[in-house]
This record gives sequence, structure tokens and C-alpha cells, in this order.
Amino acid sequence: MKTQRYQIDMCSGGLGGKILLFALPLMASSLLQLLFNAADIVVVGKFVGKEALAAVSSNTALINLLISLFVGLSVGANVTLARDMGAGKPEAVSRGVHTAVLLSLLSGAFLMIAGVGLAPRLLRWMQSPEDVIGLSSLYLRIYFLGMPATMAYNFGSAVLRAQGDTRRPLYYLLTAGVANVLMNLFFVIALGMGVAGVGAATALSQYISAGLVLRCLVREEGPLHLDFRQLRLDPVVVRRIMQVGLPAGFQGVVFSLSNVAIQSTVNSFGSTMMGGSGAAQNVESFVYAAMNTFYQAALTFTGQNYGAGRCDRVDRVTLYCQGYAVLTGLVLGTLAYSFGYPLLSIYVQAGPEQEAIIQAGLIRMRYISRLYALCGVMDTMVGSLRGLGYSVVPMVASLVGSCALRLVWVYTVFPLNPTPATLFVSYPITWTVTALFHITMYLLVRKKAFAKMQGGGPSYLAVDGRHPEPAEK
Repeated sequence: MKTQRYQIDMCSGGLGGKILLFALPLMASSLLQLLFNAADIVVVGKFVGKEALAAVSSNTALINLLISLFVGLSVGANVTLARDMGAGKPEAVSRGVHTAVLLSLLSGAFLMIAGVGLAPRLLRWMQSPEDVIGLSSLYLRIYFLGMPATMAYNFGSAVLRAQGDTRRPLYYLLTAGVANVLMNLFFVIALGMGVAGVGAATALSQYISAGLVLRCLVREEGPLHLDFRQLRLDPVVVRRIMQVGLPAGFQGVVFSLSNVAIQSTVNSFGSTMMGGSGAAQNVESFVYAAMNTFYQAALTFTGQNYGAGRCDRVDRVTLYCQGYAVLTGLVLGTLAYSFGYPLLSIYVQAGPEQEAIIQAGLIRMRYISRLYALCGVMDTMVGSLRGLGYSVVPMVASLVGSCALRLVWVYTVFPLNPTPATLFVSYPITWTVTALFHITMYLLVRKKAFAKMQGGGPSYLAVDGRHPEPAEK
């Protein structure tokens, strides 16, 4: 299969248009994925009821907590492959592809076993109400049966993104998403399966998208070609992936832990607030996903240009991606809040409690949606830092600026005025603090990274491509 038409030359020529060419299909993929996930919530909210809506929508923080570490490894795979492509090392790229795919399958199998076995215990830890915990547990267990496919799609997409290909993952996601919606309607409305039907449709659609992306890699020509007979964990590649991926994954766990703490507090307000907050979070996730594409762009473009020794382009990548992320967050966040009432009403079943659930969701959106651009600044700086190979730095900054500060807020400030507004305002405050940390760290470590490149390059550019870069200090 000829794939040059899907590739982007990131190391020469203008950057603004190429970053958009990379980001827009990725943005469409992310928004489509969220749209299809929103279909789960809309279907149960409209056709099953309030408890089912709360059961499905309130699990996002817990799911993210369980999968964040392994999704972080896919970030490490993306950076590793992008650098080797920029450095022109096809053999290293091939080893990276086969190691990444096997890592994805092993990660997915582990998550499936852990998620199915621990779901009820974790939900009780999160203080899920008794009228919701049974449905939540059922949904989570079925959802995690699809984890091997979820990981395979994430890692496979990361491999394709490393060469600038964000279009084919979009096509595969569109196919799987349409199947998800159709299965949702059939399982829930025609068969009356309720929450179980939504979970089954989601898991099955994940296997469709994973099958398509793996089939694409098998049909690839050149270093991205996947041969299942060559799957193995190359220890050098694993170390390089871990150097970026483990801190990235741990940072995701840190964020998820703080979000789980917030979700646990939201749960204490009852199923009405759970449903409203869950619906609002789903609306806001569209804004976040759109901004996050520029984090992915910063990660990949920085990785390739740094691998190619084009340090002069790294700062320009960061500035372009920051500008795009802030503009996206301001526009979409303001629109989401302005049209919050009709958007939330899509998720909520008509009835006497509809107004209360919508108003609960609007409280969250007032403090989060309108200020989401701050989160975009924070994430884009993380992408640039990771692209330079500094993944521990943003992890530590996030640990202090987001997780610790947010938890301190929940256990000290919130009890003084225990209202949803007091809870949700912690998000923009911690985004601002963490973004300032990341900007400061970028200004400091870029000098070290550029000096290392000018002094002969990081050691992963050694003669045979087998040597990992030195660990951060």
C-alpha cells in the first residue's frame, strides 16, 4: 500500500498549515469518538432512566484512572517512533512498531482482567449510591471486556500519527462509531438490554476499530509494516518507550486520581447531581478533545524535529500549537456554555427531574467550560516537553500543581462551603498553577535539550540506533 499521501514532512517548510493538516483529522477523530460515546449516554438517558444515565456517565473518571498508565505508554511509542523517523532510522522504527503492538495487547489483557474483577470494589470506594452501583458495575465489567481492542487501537493510531497520518484512524473510527450507534439502538431499544446493551455496543465497536488499524499496519510498506510473526518486546525499545511513557502514564493516573476524588464528592450529592455533572462533563469533553489535538501535534512535530536536529523549529511548533489550542478552547468553551441548556437537555429524559438535572450540569459548566482554554495551555506545554524527551518534568509539575492542590482543595477549602460551585472552581485554579509550572520548566529544559543536540545529539541517535537516550536527571 502506498502511504506517502498520508505522510507529512514535519522537518521542513511552513509549520502553521502542516500542524492544522495534522490536527484537523485528529480533531475530527476525537470529536467523532466522543459523539459516539455520547450516544451511549443519550440512549440510556432517554430510553432507560436517571439511574442508568448516572451509572454510565459517572464512570468516566474511574475508567480514565484504570487506563491512563497504559495510554501513557502509547505516548511513549509515538515519541520514540517520531524521533526515529526524524533521524532516518527505518530499522529502529520497525522494532518500535512490533514492540508497541505487543505492548498494547499485553496491556489490554491486563486491564480487562483488572477491570472486570475490581469494578464493584472500586465503585464502592467512589461512594456510588446504592441505586446506581449495580448498574455501574455491570456497565464497567462489560466495557472492560473491550480493553484489548481499546489498547490496540490507541497504540496503532500512535504508530500512524508518528508519520503524520491522522486521516486513516479517522476513517476507522468513523466506521466503528457508526456500528456503535446502530448496536446501541438495537441492543437498548429493540432488545431492552439497558446499560448492558450500551456496554456491549461500546466493547464490540472497539474491536472493529482495532481490527481496522491493525489491518492497516499489516498492509503497510516500509518500516511501519506489521508482521505478527515478528512481535516481540525489544528491551531497548521498551526502555525508550518507558522513559517517556511511564511518566506520561503516571501523570494521567495523577490527574485521574484527583478527578476520582472530585467525582466521589459529586456522588455524595446524589444521583441528580451525578447525572447533571456527567452530562456536562460529556459536553465539555468535546472542547477538551478539540484542544488536545494540538497537544498531540506538539508531541509529534517536536519529536520529529528534535530527532532530525532541527532545534530551530521546536519553539515555533510550541507557539503555533499554543495559539491554536487557546483559540479553540476560548471559542468552543464559550459556545458550549452559551448553549448549555439545550445541549444538556439532549442527555436527560423528559420528566419532573429534567430541570433539576440540567441546572446541576450548568453549575459545572459555569466554572469549567468557559475557562477550558487554561487546560489547553497546560496540555500543549506537556506535549512540547515530552517531544523533547522530558516526561518526568511535566509529571512532577502535574503532581504538585493539579493532583496535590486539587486534593488539598477538596479536603480543606470545600468543607468550609460544601457546594458544587466550590468543588468545580478547583479546576481552573489548578490548571492555571500547573500551566505556569510547565511554561517555566519548558524555558529551562529547552536549553539543556538543544545543547545536548548541538553537542552530538542524544544517545538514541547512536550509530546502530540501539542505544537509548540517557534518563532525565
